[in-house]
Amino acid sequence: MTTAQGVQHPVTASERSVSSSADFLRRLRRLVLDEADSQRQQIVQTWSKPISERVAQGDAIEGVQVVSVTPEGIVELACNRNVSRFREGDILLLNRGNPFEEPRVPCTLEVDDETRLLVSTDDPGVNWGRILHQRTGWVLDYGYVDFSPYILDALDQTAGTAVGQQRILPLLMGQVNPTLDYARYERAYERAEQWGLNATQCEALANAYATNLTWLIQGPPGTGKTLVLARLVQLLVEDGERVFVTAFTHRAINNALEKLAELDRLGDAAPASFCKIGRQASASEGADVRNYETFEGSPLAELSGGYAIGATPFATRTQRLNGVEFDTVIFDEASQITMPLAIMGMLVAKRYIFIGDHKQLPPVLTARHREAWLRASVFGALVGRRFDTMLDETYRMNAELTEWPSQQYYDGQLRCASKEIAQRRVAYMRQPTRFETILDPEAPKVFVDLHHRNATTSSMAEASLICDLIAELLACGVKPDEIGVVTPYRAQARTIRNLLHSMPPDSEQRRKIIVDTVERMQGQERDVILLSLTTSNPAFAAGIADFFLQPERLNVAITRARVKLIIVGSSHLLSLVSEDPDIQVLVEQLKECIASCAYRTSPYVR
Repeated sequence: MTTAQGVQHPVTASERSVSSSADFLRRLRRLVLDEADSQRQQIVQTWSKPISERVAQGDAIEGVQVVSVTPEGIVELACNRNVSRFREGDILLLNRGNPFEEPRVPCTLEVDDETRLLVSTDDPGVNWGRILHQRTGWVLDYGYVDFSPYILDALDQTAGTAVGQQRILPLLMGQVNPTLDYARYERAYERAEQWGLNATQCEALANAYATNLTWLIQGPPGTGKTLVLARLVQLLVEDGERVFVTAFTHRAINNALEKLAELDRLGDAAPASFCKIGRQASASEGADVRNYETFEGSPLAELSGGYAIGATPFATRTQRLNGVEFDTVIFDEASQITMPLAIMGMLVAKRYIFIGDHKQLPPVLTARHREAWLRASVFGALVGRRFDTMLDETYRMNAELTEWPSQQYYDGQLRCASKEIAQRRVAYMRQPTRFETILDPEAPKVFVDLHHRNATTSSMAEASLICDLIAELLACGVKPDEIGVVTPYRAQARTIRNLLHSMPPDSEQRRKIIVDTVERMQGQERDVILLSLTTSNPAFAAGIADFFLQPERLNVAITRARVKLIIVGSSHLLSLVSEDPDIQVLVEQLKECIASCAYRTSPYVR
């Protein structure tokens, strides 16, 4: 459930108040239908606005030109101005200004280079000849695809199959717990020790390998959950198992398979046969994994032994993975997966390993659901039932960056993996000559108070300082790919990116600096993270408190840095006083976080 503090806690059977499996599935169906209806209403409301309003709110790009189209359906687009909130992976709609009317081309944003974009489409009904004869005057809007029929079909299958009735529903309804095979536990623990895993990593791996039904692995920031996942896949594939690695996002799947590829190169285990089925990884995600459109079109379809397949749960309901069965399914970032979506993936296997962290970002839901257990992720629904292991050593953050999140979110159990990690500091080739107190290596956590007022989802004051700080960090020898900028809002991310790229001299090196929202930064890390809080209007913050002050969001935002965290914001935000005690608890938590930082103010020395 979600408490006043917003952090997911284990959902108890009494909170569910479900009388039967039929009632359980009925409520899950209602969740799926309500979500689909809410998303549909939102997109219709957005499309109904004038084009000028859609552009101003970051929901569209006008004046789009179709530059070229490849036979594979990759479309190059150009525009003069891009202030949209779009990001790579978004589903968009190319149209002539009215999203409700033809021609309208559903597409996926593959590359966003500000005024040059690449989108992909697999719609066979597109008349490209007509479009190329009318290259200018196009508009890109948010698109919409209704996936609810796939999920509802999976729920129906759960009710009518043995795996659904005997394994999935009893597990999710709290009627059954797993048992462990001790011999398998011992074997896996010994292998884990040989690989150099720490104590809780060894325990997590052994439990997941030895279970007859399920296990949860909680991975707080930097604790090596992806490494444990990859080692588990190696063990299972060695045994001849067919393993399904899945997640809510392609990025999480790609990260897991990239780690598996990295371990294969070490050569300390039998090579695992694996590939990704579905959308090709973009260059920014790293494409060091073989990718195929369908399982039947991959070489793994001819194998008689073990292998691992990475794909989204939806692939199991389409021709990509239709009819393919597995022994074990591993859910990564399981704290972002709803129970209906998890069921879709669970139907193709008989063992279920959930890897995630319910203290980080939960599922994204657009409708309001009164029952807390429906809002919970599958990880949040299962954690706390004594078949979970928490990894407790971080290899990412130094001691100062670990202390506050450990106490706030992990009952003080999260600690640095070694003395060397605890004492790490940002290393400069030369000492800063500007912003010295902000960039001081001996101040790993800094809050910079700009005292601005009334900002909502974009702040040029914060963007300007952040770009100046980045310029000084680069001048001091910090590598561009070791700098990251995190913000709650897509609009602020776009503002910072545009300003950063406009600063002379522009360079490919500077474009390696990642600037993105909290959601997109989960699972990533950098030596130096600059967090732009952006908002300084207390009333606005109170209105979106469930989003802006969400504890899981704050946890992710402040735990991306290895050695240096710079929070840029305004103390006027902290003047927020709410009559709602739940919101006030969230405000106090943000205040405590900032109070744990070194305080800097009015830093501009240009």
